[in-house]
Amino acid sequence: MFEGATALSLDAKGRLAIPARHRESLCAAAEGSLVLTAHPHRCLLLYPAPAWQPIRDQILKASSLDPRAAPIKRVLVGNARTEELDSAGRILVAPELREYAQLEKTVYLVGMGSHFEIWSEVAWKQQNDLAAEVMSSGELPGCFGDLVL
Repeated sequence: MFEGATALSLDAKGRLAIPARHRESLCAAAEGSLVLTAHPHRCLLLYPAPAWQPIRDQILKASSLDPRAAPIKRVLVGNARTEELDSAGRILVAPELREYAQLEKTVYLVGMGSHFEIWSEVAWKQQNDLAAEVMSSGELPGCFGDLVL
């Protein structure tokens, strides 16, 4: 299970070094293959390939003729790339994906259980601000109705 947020730097070639604390479990779950794709919220998703496959299959079941489903399908599946960690534990983030998520030098790798999200520094701060607003409003989504912290 992946959790926690880590500030990392993209190198000049657009490679992202996966922190050592996640590398072994990510490699084990990935069975040698990772999937990197775009998310409609303008972040990237990094999945071990076996965890991505059932999600991809579910997305592909959506009709390409449905005007609400088709754009989401295009973003999630159309941007998906199979990647591998290099010998230094880095993953290449393609220029198109870096542009889509507005990734610059500093990015945040955020563990989300089965996968990671990759956010630009600015967007990650915005997400934290948004969460604080929602929490302070007292109007939590129904799925958090019984949450006690």
